[in-house]
Amino acid sequence: MPKYIFVTGGVCSSLGKGLTAASIGMLLENKGFRIALLKFDPYLNVDPGTMSPYQHGEVYVTDDGAETDLDLGHYYRYTNSPLSKASNVTSGQIYNTVIRRERHGDYLGKTVQVIPHITDEIKQRIVNCAKQEENIDIVLVEIGGTVGDIESLPFLEAIRQFSYEHSKDCLDIHLTYVPYLKAAGELKTKPSQHSVQILRSIGIFPDIIVCRCEESLPEEVKDKISLFCNVKKESVIEEVDVKNSIYEVPLKLREQKIDDKICQLLGLPIRETNLEQWEKILKTILNPKGTITVGVVGKYVQHKDAYKSVFEALHHGAINAGYKIEIKCFEADKILHNNDITEALKGCDGYLVPGGFGERGWQGKIMAVKHARENKIPYFGLCLGMQVMAVEFARHVNKIADANSTEIDPYTPNPVISLLSEQKEVQDMGGTMRLGAYTCKLSPGTHAVKAYGSETISERHRHRYEFNNKYRGEMEKKGFVVAGVLEDGNLCEIAEVKDHPWMVGVQFHPEFKSKPTHPHPLFRDFVKAMIAYKDQKAGKK
Repeated sequence: MPKYIFVTGGVCSSLGKGLTAASIGMLLENKGFRIALLKFDPYLNVDPGTMSPYQHGEVYVTDDGAETDLDLGHYYRYTNSPLSKASNVTSGQIYNTVIRRERHGDYLGKTVQVIPHITDEIKQRIVNCAKQEENIDIVLVEIGGTVGDIESLPFLEAIRQFSYEHSKDCLDIHLTYVPYLKAAGELKTKPSQHSVQILRSIGIFPDIIVCRCEESLPEEVKDKISLFCNVKKESVIEEVDVKNSIYEVPLKLREQKIDDKICQLLGLPIRETNLEQWEKILKTILNPKGTITVGVVGKYVQHKDAYKSVFEALHHGAINAGYKIEIKCFEADKILHNNDITEALKGCDGYLVPGGFGERGWQGKIMAVKHARENKIPYFGLCLGMQVMAVEFARHVNKIADANSTEIDPYTPNPVISLLSEQKEVQDMGGTMRLGAYTCKLSPGTHAVKAYGSETISERHRHRYEFNNKYRGEMEKKGFVVAGVLEDGNLCEIAEVKDHPWMVGVQFHPEFKSKPTHPHPLFRDFVKAMIAYKDQKAGKK
């Protein structure tokens, strides 16, 4: 029987439940336990696939093609938890399943209600997560939203029932916020007290309280939280805002021995925790050899969570090289306001165009790619970033002036990027793209095969449009290189530009498979190319 840890949040949103759950998972893994992570999202969308990045942030994709919450990216970067469709569940999925069963007659005429039908389905999803792989010791379940939200109530009721049914195997961790009122010069515990009161009124009694705060909590504040929230003082854990990197969080939690406390409360053996690898990462972050700057040209740069995995993968590549990376964001639809594109994009050692959808910012991205290609500046295109790269090459090297993507202009006479034929009749937006892991064959002598050290790779996709092979031969004559193709097919997966130091575009999303301990090969080599470019500019050999 696995053990279960439920992580709830109170007072306000954006406290970092996902980061906290991932950090705890990492600590427990380093004690030798096999863990799995599950995120419950209270919204009624079936998945975040149709949601605006401004509303939701990035959509993280798993190998089996699930479009999921960005917290699964934290889970992947911090742990070795299995991640699949069983790792992220929304209210929309739960209600959709129950209503379909009701229509099918599975409830034999019974009145279908939130309790027990919705809560039973939620509990079943917890069990399903534990069964993803054999020998899972601990399942960490993060409940999205904030305690007190009406949307979260069925999930909270379900974990109350689950904890009652498995009383010796469950632990509740409540993440709360302890604000500092500058005018009064005081830390205030009342919001945390009220949050715990709401939980207790539901029937959930926290075993550990994790307090987000700006500064370390004095002992008298911990005493007060312990007394009024009915938890032992040693179970009041502070989570102070980190100054250098989010990869400090598990180290800070370990200093307070939260992992030992969890093992004690769950009756698990308390083993040693080896964080040598993470300590080495932090040392590199604090003592870099130098700094490089990357320009990210995208649509959603105002909302940092929209490109969360991209930004983290860039940091991973820099950590691997012993460098610090500064990310300079450019709004793709605004860089053309400056007629001098060189001036608009100055100060970068490389450029990256991330994935996205829609027309806005298209021409700005085209000009950013042209700038990188003509000036021999390292460039990395992800998904849409590869498509932009192909269209720019067709327009300015092959002189096909009206080359375009049918996503931008459905009637373009030269669709260098076009909709897959099997997608043309699709009406629903959700789940209709090429999603999940696909195998790719790499071409010898390319940057891609050099980075991976293998001729066959597997990467995760999320897109509907593809490079049109009608233009392949013509573009290859001019130096466009198809460096990787879909296995058992001829779809372009990786493109490069000949006679350029490092210009690579990929149809997939490599950022989803990068960790601080194991940076993605392409991000690693992109960073190396930027360092080489910077050294060349400075006259270094």
